[in-house]
Amino acid sequence: MIEALHGTARAMVSRPRGILAADESIGTMSSRLEKVGVAATADNRRDYREMLVTTPELHEGISGVILSDETFNQKLSDGNTFPLAVHALNILPGIKVDTGAKDLALSPGEKITEGLDGLRERLRDYVSRGARFAKWRAVITIGEGRPTERALRANAHALARYAALCQESVLVPIVEPEVLMDGDHTIERCAEVTRAALEYLLAELDDAGVDLAGTVLKPNMVVPGTTSGQQASPEEIAEATVTTLRAVLPETLAGVAFLSGGQSPEVATANLAAMQKHETPWPLTFSFGRALVDPALKAWHGDSALISAGQQALAGRVQPNSAAVA
Repeated sequence: MIEALHGTARAMVSRPRGILAADESIGTMSSRLEKVGVAATADNRRDYREMLVTTPELHEGISGVILSDETFNQKLSDGNTFPLAVHALNILPGIKVDTGAKDLALSPGEKITEGLDGLRERLRDYVSRGARFAKWRAVITIGEGRPTERALRANAHALARYAALCQESVLVPIVEPEVLMDGDHTIERCAEVTRAALEYLLAELDDAGVDLAGTVLKPNMVVPGTTSGQQASPEEIAEATVTTLRAVLPETLAGVAFLSGGQSPEVATANLAAMQKHETPWPLTFSFGRALVDPALKAWHGDSALISAGQQALAGRVQPNSAAVA
């Protein structure tokens, strides 16, 4: 069991590949489809994800694909289920298992991610149908008096419980404590909060008995808040991010796969590339969603005649990120 977890985790962060996050909720995906003039139907959401995962040679730059529950239960046009089809394409199938961030009681402006009820049984079902890893996202906000210790501790505890249940089912957990870019905070404040979130997370993972060599961390990059007015170069972001991670993360962690967090595709890639100039005991790769797929969605916009154009757009974003981590 341990060997299987470690092997999968290593494969997920193996150079020169990253992880494609195609796990938007039904609501989020529907909204994105509507913005490009595509009706928000289950079939169109399926067609969009099929266009992504069947991109020729995708496995050369993508090690795994995170699917939503809806997509995991759907079939491609050839009749194969998504997890089995992805596996046949030499890509590891993953599944988002949290049920979303909800208001944290007695903590205005803060969130707690839910989905632990019945998770053991759901994980076993996903594994039986081909899942090799899972993902759970926590949301940390920076603001006046935020984040509170209550929010940091609650989200870290939920992530650790999820991760332990994953490893019990021989699934590699992606743990995602995302410190949001929204706000007027400085890059220094982002570094402070990111470090605190990781410290709480690692303490809870240790208490839960989670094996870090079978775990992938999906953190935010350390960046200034979107309304701060502060500018930071890729080199400054890389320095702040790697310094923060090295101060907290043990060498036993399988690897780090950064989220893009609302950065533009080009900015996310430039920041990722700058990270590679720093020596770390764990690989630094990517687990991008919008920063990979937005150009593909715009190029395809629901037209079956433009599937190739959408796939070329996706490949055009995967390639520079793959090159960055090679």
